[in-house]
Parts: sequence; C-alpha cells; structure tokens
Amino acid sequence: MNVNNLARTVCLGAVSYLALSIDLASPALAQSTVLPAVTVDSPSRQSTRRVTPSRRASANRAPRRAAAPLQPTTPVPYIVPGRGTVGALTPSYAGGQVASGGQLGLLGNRGVLDTPFNQTTYTREFVENTQARTLADVLVSDPAVGSALPRNIGREQPVIRGFLLGNSSVGFNGYFGLIGNNNFNVLDAVERVEVIKGLNGLLNGQSPDDSVSGAINLVMKRARNEPIAELTTSFASRGQGGVHLDVGQRYGEHNEYGIRYNGSYRDGKTEVDNQSLRDESHALALDYRGERVRVSADILYNQFEGSGLSARNTLATTLPGVPAAPSPTNFWNPSWTGIKGENTAALFQAEVDVTDWLTIYGGGGFFDNAITPIISNPTIINARGDTTASPFVNRQDRHNHTEQAGFRATVETGPVLHEINFNTTMWSNQIDGSRTNGTPVTSNIYNPTPSPFQAIPLAAVVKANTSSLNSYGIADTMSVWNKRIQFTMGIRRQEVASEAFSAVTGAAASGYDSAAWSPAYTLIIKPLENVSVYANYIEGLQMGTIVDTTFQNSGQVFPPYKSVQHEMGVKVDWGRFTTTVAAYDISQPAQISLPNTPLPIFSIDGLNRNRGVEINTFGELTPGWRLLGGASFMDARQERTQNGTNDGKRALGIPDVQVSLGTEWDTPFVNGLTLTGRAIHFGDAYADAANRFLIPNWTRFDLGARYTFASPWNGKPITLRFAVENVANSAFWMTSSSDRQIYLGAPRTYLASTTFRF
Repeated sequence: MNVNNLARTVCLGAVSYLALSIDLASPALAQSTVLPAVTVDSPSRQSTRRVTPSRRASANRAPRRAAAPLQPTTPVPYIVPGRGTVGALTPSYAGGQVASGGQLGLLGNRGVLDTPFNQTTYTREFVENTQARTLADVLVSDPAVGSALPRNIGREQPVIRGFLLGNSSVGFNGYFGLIGNNNFNVLDAVERVEVIKGLNGLLNGQSPDDSVSGAINLVMKRARNEPIAELTTSFASRGQGGVHLDVGQRYGEHNEYGIRYNGSYRDGKTEVDNQSLRDESHALALDYRGERVRVSADILYNQFEGSGLSARNTLATTLPGVPAAPSPTNFWNPSWTGIKGENTAALFQAEVDVTDWLTIYGGGGFFDNAITPIISNPTIINARGDTTASPFVNRQDRHNHTEQAGFRATVETGPVLHEINFNTTMWSNQIDGSRTNGTPVTSNIYNPTPSPFQAIPLAAVVKANTSSLNSYGIADTMSVWNKRIQFTMGIRRQEVASEAFSAVTGAAASGYDSAAWSPAYTLIIKPLENVSVYANYIEGLQMGTIVDTTFQNSGQVFPPYKSVQHEMGVKVDWGRFTTTVAAYDISQPAQISLPNTPLPIFSIDGLNRNRGVEINTFGELTPGWRLLGGASFMDARQERTQNGTNDGKRALGIPDVQVSLGTEWDTPFVNGLTLTGRAIHFGDAYADAANRFLIPNWTRFDLGARYTFASPWNGKPITLRFAVENVANSAFWMTSSSDRQIYLGAPRTYLASTTFRF
C-alpha cells in the first residue's frame, strides 16, 4: 500500500469511528463554540494555570442569531500560555470575520496591537460564509493581495505588495513547504488563514520558492470542546456540485484527546466553456492537550483532475497594444488540455511548558506531490485575437521534508520584560520531472476553434534538482510600562544549497551553496491603550546565483539576494471596529549585465522599488453591520535597469491602486437573514517592463445572502447561502507579473450551499 492510499485509509477509518462515537442526540452539537481563548501575550513569568473565560474574547465576539440556545461549555483545568501556539487560537474579533491576532513565525502568537507588521487573520466563519473554494477566493478580500494566475489553471500564485508569492510560501501550522505548488485544496479543513504583508525573513526564514513579499499560514481545524457534525452541500455554476463533511469529538476526563475529520468532494463543469474539475480532499487532525504538554498530528490527502486548463496568454511583441477582452466565458485552449495529480502531507508538532517561563517546541513533516498537466499557453499574435500555442506534457514529482525546533522564554530584568524566541528550521526537497512537446495549435480569443486531440507521450521522469534551506533565528522583544513600549531586535542565519542534474545523463550539472545573515528591528509605542504606532526594518532573502560561462565573471557565487523593507503604521481599536494604516518602502535587487570586453559582467546592481500605503478596516460599525477590506496605493518603479533603458518606468503587473471592500448586514425585518456585498477594483497596470502594454483598470461587484433557521427535524441550525460573483459579467484582463503575460478574469459565477448540523 503506497503512502497516498494509506493516508486515505487512515482518514476514512477515523471518520467511521467518529460517526459511531458522536452522540447525535446531544443538544450541544448545535453550538459553534471553539476552544477557550488563549492569552496571546504572556505578561510575565509568574503566569497562572487557572482557567478563566476570556472576557475580552466574549466582548469582542459578534452577536449571533442562533436557532437553538447555546449550552455552557465546561472549562478545562488549564490554559495554553501566551508562549504556546500548538492548538492555540487568538480570539475572533467583533463580527467574526477576522481574528484579534495571529502567528508571527519565530515570534509566536501576537495580538493585532502587539504586531509590528500588517497582518490579517481570516476565520473559518468567513471562509464558509463567502463560500471560498480556493485560497485566492479568500485573499481577494485583502486589498494588498492579488493573484498572478487564473482560478482554474491548476495552481495558485498570490501577489503581495507587488511581489509574487509561490505556494511553497504558504505555511501549514507554521511549517512551510508542506502545502505544495499545485491545486492542494485543503481549505475545508482550515480554521484560520493568516496573511502577513511584507518581508518576513526573520520570522519564517527564506521562502522555499524565493518569495519575499509576505507569508500565508493555514491553521488547521482542531476538535472543539463540544462535538461537531456538519454536512455542507454546494453548487457553483455551471454544474460544479460538492459535499463537505466535518465531524469532531474530544475524549478524556478533561477533553484532553481530540479527533477531527474533514472530507470534501467536488465535481462538474466550471463557469468557463469546455472546462470541468474534480477534486477530492481528506484531512484528519489528532491532538492532545495536557497541563504542560500539547501534541498534534495532521494528515492531508488531495486528489484532483481537470480538463480544459485555463492559461496565461502572452502578448506578441508585434502587437500595437492589448486587444479588448473577449467574453469572460470564452475558452480558446484545446479542450483536451488539463491536469491530474495528488498530494499527501503529514505534520507532527509538540510543545512542552518546561517551567512557568519557558516553553520548548518542535515538529516535522513531509509532503509528496505528483502532477501531470497538459499545458498550452497561447500567444496572441494580432489585433484580431488569433493565437498560436505549443502544447506540452509536463510531469513533476516533489518530495519535501521540513523540521523545526526552538524555545520561547519570558524573563524579567528589573523593569524590562524580555520575550526571547529561538528556533532552527530545516527544509529539503527533491524535484523529479519530464517534459514532452506536442504539435502547435491555433485558435482565436473571440471565436475559439476546436483543436484535434493530441496523444502526447510522457517521457520518463528523471531527477531534476535538490535543494535545502537551514536557518537559525533568535529575537528578543523588550517591553516596559505594561508593554506600552516594545522593541524587538533579532537576526537569522540562512544557509542555502541546491544542485541541478542533467536530464540526459542524470549527473550533477551545477550546484550552489552559500549563506547570509538577515537582521530585523521593530518598535511599538502605544500612546493610548487602543492605539498602536509601529515601525519595522526587516530583510527578505532569495537564492543567489552562480554566474554562467556567458559572462566575464563566470563561476562567481553570489550570496542570497537581500531585499529590504522599511515600514511604519498606526492601528486603532475602537472597541468593535479596527482601522490600520501602513506605509512601506521595499527595495529588491535585480540582475543586470554590465558592458565589458570581451564578455559582459553579471551583476545584481539592478533594483526594483515598491512603495505604498495600505488602509485596512474590519469589525462591526454597529451591531449587525460588518465591514471588511480597504485600499492599497502603490508606486512600483524600476531603478538601475539594464543600460538604464527602463529607469523610472512602472514595474510590470502592479496596479497603482487596489480596493477590496465587503460588507454584511443582519436584516432587522427577517430574523436570521444576512445580506452581503463586495466591490473589488484594480487600477491599470503594465504587462511589460517597457510599459508598452497597458492593462485597463477593472471593477467587479459581488452580491449574496444567507439565512439561518432551526431545522424542523432536530432544532439545530441550518444555513442557506447564495452569492453571485461578478454580477455584471464584466470582461477584463488581469496581469500575471510575468513579461507580456495576461489572463482573462472569471465570468459571472453563481454559488449556493447549505450547511446542516446534527
């Protein structure tokens, strides 16, 4: 039995056990209570172990209309200290759409006002109520985040502050490289989606795929204090049906042991012509929470297959400009393009409170991914919309391993409180692959023409490359006056190694081994208890280069490239409503060629500079009226370009303004009915570095409603949800942050779902 079948067997066995063990007659199943709120910032080393329900969490939690009265939850005889992160969630903020804090990698859990970065943490409730099917569906609500790829291309690639973020930069309970690059849909098993905007080298180390723009961390669901049994059925136009099962239970005298299973299946046609997708996911979460020990284990399995793969389109250099966008449902790729694959991941974590002031932690996991896409990326060759493409089959297998260990300590020295954090991270991977080209095909973006099927043979898979990232980070947060002033200084040592192999002989063809130090400094000042002013200096790292033989300095090894961020901001918590403003300046090195005789000199003296302002808001303006989103304004310029050709021109693919603002209103005239709306706007952007191809700005409106009522069979809540994305069915191009590449925005899409509680 291979590892994927084993993962599926374990998950299905667990859900069978849960189905037999949960008492479906228990009225407590109607609840949606979570684990007791944790203290996210331990005030001193003399912390107590007694449990007291979090008054702040209760005050901040949005009032809910429940179909059945909530039952009191029996508290456990201990709480997770502020230093803990395993199974520890910061409380939900007013309105329930976001949390009042989140994980900051090396620095552990932090509240919003004690976070010297711009971070937003989206809750499970928000993910479910927006009927998000992919990570991009969640991130579209963040005005500082875009997407470099269309929805159904087989993988996701967010863009944060103008820089690409690969899927290997999406964390899994704080561990990176376990989610994968291709269509690993585990959103139904996610409790929180944590988004850090900006560089984070000290917090998480170098990204496995060289991303510097930020970090996204997915916090998996855990069994709650009360049993849960929910079934959700869903539909998305034009015929994508789905079902999601979520069951969980805790056992033991104090509910020490927990088990939770999430399984989902979706299949059918998508909103785009000649396109279909099937996706099956299983997630099993086990955990133990003792008085001083917390342990968790997660097993994830995902299998997917799609036909009619969406594509990025390249603009030919001979085009006079960007052609008008066609109908948003058009699909001009061959219908026999597609993708199939499977993902398996597992993670084990443990955390021990050695003393009242010291917590040690560690864990490790693996990720296996195998995908086989048939890809056809068209080039638009004239203003009539004619395209040409060269299809190919590309097999890729990934095998990742990651480990992490460290400690968090709280120490007092006179009036100064020190929060000392240390960790070491280790990540390694091997990529095997093959590629076979097919015969060129033609079509038209306005009048797609079918292409004859091609049976492209798949070549044998060979080892392509291996790489490893090992790091050691330490930080000390010093605070005085009851944390009204906090100063953090830290540094991380990053070691990078990689080796590429010949596809013909299998022998090592090139290798890289280097290291770098990346410091960081942050400052928080709270002039008032509800106001936080912060500033940070932090670096991000990307793998360096071994100069090839086409340059005079052939063989020179460049250490990891250092991007630098300066940021400052203000956060104000008005009680049930929070506003934040952040201004940043990011400089990223760029590769250029310096003229020389007889060969040019390779250099990284080029520079990309992104400066911007972000305005965010979340919470309840008044009881029953919630607001989430904001605006981002960016001036992204190219500096010190090749021969100065593009100096001062806008960076490709980055809009000058981006707005995402959503609202929810609990209607007073129908108890349990909530109306929703969202507006998304992207300013114009250039699809090329020379600023010849301008992508026009676009705006999308989404509308929806949900209704919660008591089931006539068991009195438990039933929630109906309905939404329409891109209500006007607007046609628009989106940029992909790669030279002259664009893709078509999604058409009008209908979403419906029903959640039953048992």
